[in-house]
Amino acid sequence: MFSKACEYGIRACVFVALNSIDGKRVSLKEISNSIDSPEPYTAKILQKLVKCRLIFSVQGAQGGFECVTASLKKTTIEDIVLAIDGDASFSMCVLGLKECSEINPCPAHKKYKHIKNEFKNMIKTTSIFEMVTDLQQGKAWLKID
Repeated sequence: MFSKACEYGIRACVFVALNSIDGKRVSLKEISNSIDSPEPYTAKILQKLVKCRLIFSVQGAQGGFECVTASLKKTTIEDIVLAIDGDASFSMCVLGLKECSEINPCPAHKKYKHIKNEFKNMIKTTSIFEMVTDLQQGKAWLKID
């Protein structure tokens, strides 16, 4: 459903948020190691997240990445997807066809459009705060060291 970059971006945001709640900043190396992503690739993803102000980069010896904990309830998975991949992933054909619509549907279009709508709703309404809370309460699991 998500590109590899979006998967890493979501996991990075959750990792940064968990640490920010505890008052800690995390380094690129810590994020990269915790989400199991190559450091240069992680740096590119983090740049996009910083540019869209989903996370913040603080320079210097005590620097690193953090997020504003007050904004975690407003920041959704959709925000991360838009920051990394733009809105193309929401309009793409499930079979990867360039032209697929109600007028010119692919063989899976009619069945998939309902799933796509539910998926869009889920990412619009799921906040980073909700994911972090579920992790903290043991209701969810995510491999982030």
